[in-house]
Amino acid sequence: MCERAPTENPKLTTGIADFFGHGRGSAIQIVGIMLALTAASTALLVHTVGVRLRRDVARLVLEDRLEVLDSARWRVAGSERMLRDAEGAPEPPHDRPYLVISLEERHLWFKLRGAILFTTQVATGSGKTMVKEGGASAWKFETPRGRLVVQSKEEAPVWAPPDWHYVEQSRKRGLGLARLEIGQSLAVADGSVITVEGNDVVRVRPDGRRNVLEATDGREIVVDGKVLVPPLGTTQRRYERVLGTHRLNMGNGYAMHGTNQPETVGRAVSHGCVRLRNEDIAQLYAMVPVGTPVYIY
Repeated sequence: MCERAPTENPKLTTGIADFFGHGRGSAIQIVGIMLALTAASTALLVHTVGVRLRRDVARLVLEDRLEVLDSARWRVAGSERMLRDAEGAPEPPHDRPYLVISLEERHLWFKLRGAILFTTQVATGSGKTMVKEGGASAWKFETPRGRLVVQSKEEAPVWAPPDWHYVEQSRKRGLGLARLEIGQSLAVADGSVITVEGNDVVRVRPDGRRNVLEATDGREIVVDGKVLVPPLGTTQRRYERVLGTHRLNMGNGYAMHGTNQPETVGRAVSHGCVRLRNEDIAQLYAMVPVGTPVYIY
């Protein structure tokens, strides 16, 4: 379930997270960009961020971390929100590994004390909006920015599609939407009834025959021209292999996971989660412990 994330201006760029060190630059460029930062923002916010930046640069020099200093690339668009995010962003830990994900570059780094332990391409949130039924609100499919944490890990994860999946499928096919709740039944035009028995959605025919219905991603149950939304907990709302071989959960429905569509990696196409090729998420799964900080910018 990857359906929430803040709206970001694509012109807003890396900010303080680039201090995590995934490129090469120069100290001269840092000075110039600091001046540009000062000219592009409000006086109060620039002063605050400038103090923080000078402090961090001094600390990096004292710690002889010039490789990190050289890699800092500030490209600030003058947004107050970006400046606040930069000022409030926590620093990466010095004593344990952490993950960095760039939404702009769609790339992931697993690092320890500035050294890259693993790096690969990822797919990220599309940024698209889908209006909910009734039009009162909408889903925004973006990967959240900020500091998250790997809260749990799963092998062979099973996906329980959220409501937006069925809305999306129905609109793609030009079909209606029908919801089935436990304890209820849906009458079908051919005289049969759709209901829930145990953990399965079944069709009970007029002659009493029962058929367990099947559903998977892109092949949902369709009844009388409507895409059926099965109850949560039923077998028909559990999709295998869609999320690849492994998943690292970051909370609030967001995760890093594999995919059955490896061609999408490197693009902004997901509903908010971070997708990796199955071989990459398997390697990361073995390396990353629960509790690892994740910095997304």
